[in-house]
Amino acid sequence: MNSVKATLIWFALTLAVTVPVFVAARSPLLAWREPVYIAAGFAGVIAMALLLAQPLLAGGYLPGLPARRGRRVHRVVGAALVLAVIVHVAGLWVTSPPDVIDVLLFRSPTPFSLWGVIAMWGVFAAAFLSVVRRRLSLRVWRIGHTSMVGLVVATSAVHAILIQGTMGTVSKTVLCLLALAATTKVILDMRVWRHLFHKRG
Repeated sequence: MNSVKATLIWFALTLAVTVPVFVAARSPLLAWREPVYIAAGFAGVIAMALLLAQPLLAGGYLPGLPARRGRRVHRVVGAALVLAVIVHVAGLWVTSPPDVIDVLLFRSPTPFSLWGVIAMWGVFAAAFLSVVRRRLSLRVWRIGHTSMVGLVVATSAVHAILIQGTMGTVSKTVLCLLALAATTKVILDMRVWRHLFHKRG
């Protein structure tokens, strides 16, 4: 890959993940908000940005980070994603415990919250599968991990788009679509499901 193309790829990724953060930082909705609430919100924005980077790292699509090296970074970013989700939920818990309890029990009246809690459990499940990877067959691990990742990206995108919050409508929509596209491409390129059907056939 030539240096110009590599530079453009990194520039596009940087733009995709930093613009939503910048827009959120300038949101008037942050006025008079508690620091804990602001931190929780930004943790959610960062988590969404990491969801775009994850499939690109796993697939070896980023210049300078071929598949093997990219997967090592993928594991580090995955840990950062789990931490961001924990900070996001913990911050919301501090600001309003009853609301978080309602969300965790799937009785919240706000639809975006339900999508968010599904995404949260999906992130934890994907991380758990990564921890126990060596105890599973490669095929079982790939199918389980890929299923959870697909669930996380889809539900996180719905969660983010439904929220009328600090993230700009255009920037968050673009970020969500890019994350969905990148994840879909990696899943198709890895041919996890095709391999499963072939085995059964």
